[in-house]
Amino acid sequence: MSKLNNWMPRAVVAAFAVVSIVSVSAQTAPTVRIRGTIESVDGNTLAIKTREGTDVKVNMTDNVAVFAVVKTSLSEIKDGSYIGVTGLPEPDGTQKAIAVHIFPENQRGAAEGFRPWDARANSTMTNATVAQTVKGTDGQNITVKYKDGEKKVVVPPDTPIVTFVASDKSEIKPGAKLIIFGAAKKEDGTLEANRVNVGRDGVTPPM
Repeated sequence: MSKLNNWMPRAVVAAFAVVSIVSVSAQTAPTVRIRGTIESVDGNTLAIKTREGTDVKVNMTDNVAVFAVVKTSLSEIKDGSYIGVTGLPEPDGTQKAIAVHIFPENQRGAAEGFRPWDARANSTMTNATVAQTVKGTDGQNITVKYKDGEKKVVVPPDTPIVTFVASDKSEIKPGAKLIIFGAAKKEDGTLEANRVNVGRDGVTPPM
Protein backbone atom coordinates (compact mmCIF):
# COMPACT_ATOMS: atom_id res chain seq x y z
CA MET A 1 0.00 0.00 0.00
CA SER A 2 2.86 2.38 0.82
CA LYS A 3 4.36 1.80 -2.64
CA LEU A 4 1.05 2.77 -4.22
CA ASN A 5 0.87 5.89 -2.08
CA ASN A 6 4.39 6.87 -3.11
CA TRP A 7 3.60 6.32 -6.79
CA MET A 8 0.41 8.36 -6.86
CA PRO A 9 1.96 11.83 -6.23
CA ARG A 10 4.58 11.17 -8.92
CA ALA A 11 1.85 10.18 -11.39
CA VAL A 12 -0.13 13.33 -10.60
CA VAL A 13 2.95 15.51 -11.09
CA ALA A 14 3.78 13.78 -14.39
CA ALA A 15 0.23 14.20 -15.65
CA PHE A 16 0.24 17.85 -14.66
CA ALA A 17 3.53 18.37 -16.53
CA VAL A 18 2.08 16.85 -19.70
CA VAL A 19 -1.02 19.04 -19.46
CA SER A 20 1.17 22.09 -18.90
CA ILE A 21 3.30 21.34 -21.96
CA VAL A 22 0.20 20.85 -24.12
CA SER A 23 -1.29 24.09 -22.81
CA VAL A 24 1.89 26.07 -23.52
CA SER A 25 2.08 24.60 -27.03
CA ALA A 26 -1.53 25.58 -27.68
CA GLN A 27 -0.85 29.12 -26.52
CA THR A 28 2.20 29.64 -28.73
CA ALA A 29 0.77 29.24 -32.21
CA PRO A 30 3.18 30.51 -34.87
CA THR A 31 2.46 34.00 -36.15
CA VAL A 32 2.71 35.55 -39.59
CA ARG A 33 3.38 39.22 -40.46
CA ILE A 34 1.16 40.42 -43.30
CA ARG A 35 1.46 43.59 -45.36
CA GLY A 36 -0.90 44.28 -48.21
CA THR A 37 -4.12 45.72 -49.58
CA ILE A 38 -7.62 44.78 -48.46
CA GLU A 39 -9.42 43.25 -51.43
CA SER A 40 -12.74 42.53 -49.74
CA VAL A 41 -14.41 42.21 -46.35
CA ASP A 42 -16.91 39.46 -45.59
CA GLY A 43 -18.06 39.69 -41.98
CA ASN A 44 -14.92 39.11 -39.93
CA THR A 45 -12.94 37.71 -42.86
CA LEU A 46 -10.47 39.86 -44.78
CA ALA A 47 -9.30 38.94 -48.26
CA ILE A 48 -5.86 40.51 -48.68
CA LYS A 49 -3.49 40.87 -51.61
CA THR A 50 -0.12 40.74 -49.89
CA ARG A 51 2.90 42.88 -50.68
CA GLU A 52 4.38 39.80 -52.33
CA GLY A 53 1.34 39.43 -54.62
CA THR A 54 -0.27 36.40 -53.00
CA ASP A 55 -3.89 36.15 -51.87
CA VAL A 56 -4.59 35.35 -48.23
CA LYS A 57 -7.62 35.36 -45.98
CA VAL A 58 -7.46 36.45 -42.36
CA ASN A 59 -10.21 35.98 -39.79
CA MET A 60 -10.48 38.83 -37.31
CA THR A 61 -11.41 37.96 -33.75
CA ASP A 62 -14.72 39.33 -32.48
CA ASN A 63 -12.84 41.75 -30.21
CA VAL A 64 -10.24 42.75 -32.83
CA ALA A 65 -8.34 45.95 -32.03
CA VAL A 66 -8.24 48.31 -35.01
CA PHE A 67 -5.66 51.06 -35.27
CA ALA A 68 -5.44 53.70 -37.98
CA VAL A 69 -1.93 54.44 -39.22
CA VAL A 70 -1.86 58.22 -39.60
CA LYS A 71 0.76 60.58 -41.00
CA THR A 72 2.45 62.86 -38.52
CA SER A 73 5.59 64.98 -38.45
CA LEU A 74 9.14 64.68 -37.19
CA SER A 75 8.45 67.49 -34.73
CA GLU A 76 6.15 65.13 -32.82
CA ILE A 77 9.16 62.99 -31.84
CA LYS A 78 10.33 64.44 -28.55
CA ASP A 79 12.54 63.39 -25.66
CA GLY A 80 10.65 60.66 -23.84
CA SER A 81 8.58 59.57 -26.85
CA TYR A 82 8.25 55.81 -27.30
CA ILE A 83 8.90 55.04 -30.95
CA GLY A 84 9.58 52.25 -33.40
CA VAL A 85 12.37 52.81 -35.92
CA THR A 86 12.49 50.75 -39.08
CA GLY A 87 16.12 51.16 -40.05
CA LEU A 88 19.07 50.07 -42.11
CA PRO A 89 22.46 49.62 -40.46
CA GLU A 90 25.19 52.10 -41.44
CA PRO A 91 28.92 51.26 -41.48
CA ASP A 92 29.53 53.42 -38.38
CA GLY A 93 26.98 51.42 -36.36
CA THR A 94 24.15 53.93 -36.52
CA GLN A 95 20.71 53.12 -37.91
CA LYS A 96 19.40 55.09 -40.89
CA ALA A 97 15.64 55.32 -40.47
CA ILE A 98 13.44 54.35 -43.41
CA ALA A 99 10.28 54.80 -41.32
CA VAL A 100 9.38 55.84 -37.78
CA HIS A 101 6.17 55.15 -35.94
CA ILE A 102 5.20 56.88 -32.71
CA PHE A 103 3.38 54.73 -30.19
CA PRO A 104 0.49 56.18 -28.16
CA GLU A 105 1.30 56.44 -24.47
CA ASN A 106 -0.80 53.40 -23.54
CA GLN A 107 1.44 51.25 -25.78
CA ARG A 108 4.70 52.36 -24.19
CA GLY A 109 7.00 49.36 -23.83
CA ALA A 110 5.37 47.35 -26.64
CA ALA A 111 7.88 44.88 -28.15
CA GLU A 112 10.75 46.85 -26.66
CA GLY A 113 14.18 46.10 -28.07
CA PHE A 114 16.24 45.71 -31.24
CA ARG A 115 15.67 42.92 -33.78
CA PRO A 116 15.89 41.96 -37.46
CA TRP A 117 12.91 43.12 -39.52
CA ASP A 118 11.50 42.32 -42.94
CA ALA A 119 10.55 45.71 -44.36
CA ARG A 120 13.57 45.46 -46.67
CA ALA A 121 16.63 43.28 -46.96
CA ASN A 122 18.85 43.71 -43.87
CA SER A 123 16.34 46.04 -42.19
CA THR A 124 15.92 46.22 -38.42
CA MET A 125 13.32 47.34 -35.92
CA THR A 126 14.12 49.25 -32.74
CA ASN A 127 11.28 49.93 -30.28
CA ALA A 128 12.65 52.26 -27.64
CA THR A 129 12.37 55.52 -25.74
CA VAL A 130 13.86 58.70 -27.18
CA ALA A 131 16.68 59.85 -24.91
CA GLN A 132 17.87 62.75 -27.05
CA THR A 133 17.05 64.36 -30.38
CA VAL A 134 19.39 66.84 -32.09
CA LYS A 135 19.29 68.45 -35.55
CA GLY A 136 22.10 67.09 -37.72
CA THR A 137 23.53 67.71 -41.18
CA ASP A 138 21.79 64.64 -42.68
CA GLY A 139 18.56 64.92 -40.73
CA GLN A 140 17.51 64.48 -37.13
CA ASN A 141 19.94 62.59 -34.90
CA ILE A 142 18.07 60.58 -32.29
CA THR A 143 19.41 58.47 -29.46
CA VAL A 144 16.97 55.79 -28.34
CA LYS A 145 17.32 53.57 -25.30
CA TYR A 146 15.78 50.20 -24.53
CA LYS A 147 16.27 47.77 -21.66
CA ASP A 148 19.30 46.03 -23.17
CA GLY A 149 21.06 48.96 -24.82
CA GLU A 150 20.77 51.98 -27.06
CA LYS A 151 20.99 52.98 -30.71
CA LYS A 152 21.96 56.11 -32.57
CA VAL A 153 19.48 56.83 -35.34
CA VAL A 154 19.62 59.29 -38.23
CA VAL A 155 16.20 60.30 -39.54
CA PRO A 156 16.51 61.86 -43.03
CA PRO A 157 14.03 64.67 -43.84
CA ASP A 158 11.98 62.51 -46.24
CA THR A 159 11.46 59.65 -43.78
CA PRO A 160 7.78 58.65 -43.38
CA ILE A 161 6.62 59.41 -39.82
CA VAL A 162 3.35 57.88 -38.64
CA THR A 163 1.46 57.22 -35.45
CA PHE A 164 -1.23 54.77 -34.33
CA VAL A 165 -4.73 56.05 -33.54
CA ALA A 166 -7.23 53.72 -31.88
CA SER A 167 -10.20 53.30 -34.22
CA ASP A 168 -12.86 50.78 -35.26
CA LYS A 169 -13.88 48.56 -38.15
CA SER A 170 -14.94 51.56 -40.25
CA GLU A 171 -11.25 51.81 -41.21
CA ILE A 172 -11.37 48.32 -42.71
CA LYS A 173 -12.48 48.68 -46.31
CA PRO A 174 -11.41 47.52 -49.76
CA GLY A 175 -8.43 49.41 -51.12
CA ALA A 176 -6.98 50.28 -47.71
CA LYS A 177 -3.40 49.26 -46.98
CA LEU A 178 -2.69 47.35 -43.80
CA ILE A 179 -0.10 45.62 -41.70
CA ILE A 180 -0.87 42.80 -39.31
CA PHE A 181 2.12 42.28 -37.05
CA GLY A 182 1.18 38.82 -35.84
CA ALA A 183 -1.63 36.79 -37.43
CA ALA A 184 -1.84 33.48 -35.57
CA LYS A 185 -1.61 30.42 -37.79
CA LYS A 186 -4.13 27.92 -36.47
CA GLU A 187 -3.77 24.14 -36.62
CA ASP A 188 -6.14 23.96 -39.60
CA GLY A 189 -3.98 26.46 -41.51
CA THR A 190 -6.32 29.45 -41.16
CA LEU A 191 -5.01 32.83 -40.03
CA GLU A 192 -6.51 34.82 -37.17
CA ALA A 193 -5.75 38.39 -36.11
CA ASN A 194 -6.64 40.18 -32.89
CA ARG A 195 -5.11 43.48 -34.11
CA VAL A 196 -5.22 45.15 -37.52
CA ASN A 197 -3.37 48.36 -38.45
CA VAL A 198 -4.90 50.18 -41.42
CA GLY A 199 -3.51 53.17 -43.30
CA ARG A 200 -5.88 56.14 -43.15
CA ASP A 201 -6.38 58.51 -46.12
CA GLY A 202 -4.33 56.41 -48.49
CA VAL A 203 -1.38 55.90 -46.15
CA THR A 204 0.63 52.71 -46.65
CA PRO A 205 1.93 51.58 -43.24
CA PRO A 206 5.67 52.11 -43.81
CA MET A 207 7.03 49.85 -41.08
